[in-house]
Amino acid sequence: MADSSFDIVSKYDKQEVANAVNTAAKEIANRYDFKGVGASVRLSGESIAMEANSEERCKAVLDVVQTWLVKRGVSLKHLDVPEAGPRVSGKEYKLDVPLKMGLTTENAKKIAKLIRDEGPRSVKTQIQGDELRVTSKSRDDLQAVQRLVKEADLDVAVQFANYR
Repeated sequence: MADSSFDIVSKYDKQEVANAVNTAAKEIANRYDFKGVGASVRLSGESIAMEANSEERCKAVLDVVQTWLVKRGVSLKHLDVPEAGPRVSGKEYKLDVPLKMGLTTENAKKIAKLIRDEGPRSVKTQIQGDELRVTSKSRDDLQAVQRLVKEADLDVAVQFANYR
């Protein structure tokens, strides 16, 4: 019998992110508390750019964007929010939040160690670029690994792909 496998990946749906940002932009344009503060949000490449005339308003824009991302099913772990907060640019406060996609080697090693330590013995892991391949003869063991990874408190959002 051939080995069964699946990949652990960290990817987001770009269309859902675009929809969430567009909906957040509409809400910001229409909300009373954002009138006259120059608040805006847009998707620029692989990051979300936010602007407002005060630091608090810029953080409020981020909160609206995060709310819409959650409603669209995009994990907030894909956001790499700078700890320094909004930066001053002339009279505006700007905040660029990059979107993270793919497992870093460090995170892949953490997940592989978790599976090795706490998962079934028959399971093998292999890092392939920004993905982690998990193989086993038993599909039940693979499902146990999926439960283990879902329940673990990881720094990245993970999905399971290519289940064979």
